[in-house]
Amino acid sequence: MDLLVTHPVKKSDLGFHGNLFGGQLLSWTDAALAAYAMEKCHTQNMITISIDQCVFKKPAKEKHLVKIYAEIIRIGNTSATFRVEARAYNVFREDEVILLQTCMTFVRVDEEGQPIPISKQVKETFQSKNQL
Repeated sequence: MDLLVTHPVKKSDLGFHGNLFGGQLLSWTDAALAAYAMEKCHTQNMITISIDQCVFKKPAKEKHLVKIYAEIIRIGNTSATFRVEARAYNVFREDEVILLQTCMTFVRVDEEGQPIPISKQVKETFQSKNQL
């Protein structure tokens, strides 16, 4: 999986119980993955169409680092699906604990927001890398 972004957890990111607010984690994940989808699909016009079930496995606390990783798992005609993980990184032990795992799908759209095909080159590149 590719590392997309690292966020420090600040006091303003916490919910009522002193844990990272789930909505904040989803916001970071969606923004990082949108940029990744644009990069991998060679277009600026990728929008989130779905997020699979999100199960928050562990909490993150203030001063933790949250690292978000992703990989492409499928490219269709107009959409691309990614597996994504958010992990808490412990700077002292240099290890990571999974906070969230899910799949997200993005669709390529035109200027009116209508789905349009992902380029043949992107699809062929993905297919050739996955046949190794």
